Amino acid sequence: MDDGSLRFHDATLTHPGKVRRDNEDQVLARPDQGLWAVADGMGGHANGQWSSKTITATLEAAVLPANFDDAASAVAAAVHEANERIWTKSVGQPMGSTVVALLLRDRRFVVLWAGDSRCYLLRGGELYQLTVDHSQVQDMVTSGRLTPEEAENHPMSHVLSRAVGVAPRLELDAVSDEARVGDVFLVCSDGLTRTIPDAELATILAQGNPAAAADELVKICLERGAPDNVSVVVVNCDETTLLALS
Repeated sequence: MDDGSLRFHDATLTHPGKVRRDNEDQVLARPDQGLWAVADGMGGHANGQWSSKTITATLEAAVLPANFDDAASAVAAAVHEANERIWTKSVGQPMGSTVVALLLRDRRFVVLWAGDSRCYLLRGGELYQLTVDHSQVQDMVTSGRLTPEEAENHPMSHVLSRAVGVAPRLELDAVSDEARVGDVFLVCSDGLTRTIPDAELATILAQGNPAAAADELVKICLERGAPDNVSVVVVNCDETTLLALS
């Protein structure tokens, strides 16, 4: 996508991993609209896959206005619509999904999320985690009951405190800022972040090729046993090249 003075190059990849037979992750890529998302289903294969597919299908069908703020509102509305659909079907059976969505337009970005799927930004050689996990362990870290070191291998680290479809009302978190030339965004499920540490993520993303980075990230997860489904979206922001016509 060519957006004014920024051009976006993207790559997406998802894999069931080495332990689980089925893939409950779903990846959405609408590069023409500047929208990407990852959803990680929960509640068993059938329920989890249906939940994550419901989110990405709703985001795929959403009409996104040209105005950035209106488009961001439309993305949020689509996630809330998916929440209602999943919650309505979930009566008597556990089901739900995480979601993390990235909207890039007009040299601006917004990330919206619920759950522990993440979005990172590599800028100037520094990797920033833009999202904060909605998990019981992260809540304990935030409140000071656990240190980040204690949280790394905590047995309850997989227990979410927020997700799409688990309650009639959904609270989405969001973070927004300007997008710059050279920015690299990583949108991913926890199957990646539980396997590859942040420092290694930064090194791979810095290579500058989204497709190569996505391939390498998933390959490393598989080499390390890939105990969970793993999904990645890599988006690079480059400067548009203007051609002078004689």
